Amino acid sequence: MKFRYVYSFVILLGLPQLLYSQTRFSEAQTYFDKGNYTKVISILEPLTDGFSEDQSKSVELLGDAYSHTKDWDAAITQYKGLVDLYPEVANYHYKYGGALAMKALSVNKLMAIPLILEAKSECIEASELDANHIETRWALVKIYMELPTVLGGSTSKAIMYANQLESLSKVDGYLAKGYLYNKDEDFKQAEQFYKQAVAIGGSKTCYMALTEFYLNRDQKDKAIVVLEMGFERLKAEELQQKLEEITQ
Repeated sequence: MKFRYVYSFVILLGLPQLLYSQTRFSEAQTYFDKGNYTKVISILEPLTDGFSEDQSKSVELLGDAYSHTKDWDAAITQYKGLVDLYPEVANYHYKYGGALAMKALSVNKLMAIPLILEAKSECIEASELDANHIETRWALVKIYMELPTVLGGSTSKAIMYANQLESLSKVDGYLAKGYLYNKDEDFKQAEQFYKQAVAIGGSKTCYMALTEFYLNRDQKDKAIVVLEMGFERLKAEELQQKLEEITQ
């Protein structure tokens, strides 16, 4: 009976700190939603000295804030801690791999190679852990198309992941195939898939993807038609702004 009282007393001692942490996390989430990532970092840094189970949400949000500020080393540290603590969670592997890939873009080619290879490994792990993880498959399509063949790049593997995407979301699958065929300089196929994405999805993202495809092919007239159709349908300000930008 005495031990029960001691146990209850210990829990009560820890309760104020737990409530304080939860309140600070909610405050940080509010600032994150408003795009004030510097404030998120200032709130959460003192609360995430380690990587315990009750801190995982704060650690992830801190990593996300670092990512938005392009502090890739700090983001990598947060996500790596989560991967070590929860190796079975696909989204942590995905975010860790994504931060590695983004850091690779900011260093020289020699330093980038191991980062990209580790990023690919993390994304493959995420895809195996979660058969429905769309973002991971998008990342793998891009990695396999960006990497040279000698480092494991492969159009066939990119197509494999694009097919998996299509089975999960036709729009994402069509956009991914538009992207990879464009990278592979099969422009006829790329255009076809971008058009299918517009027809099926009809979102701002779809219209912008087809627009950028035409602009990169110096087909401005076609891009204008796409933007006009998209704005008429969606009344999206971004489409109108892009239209004004290229017609000035």
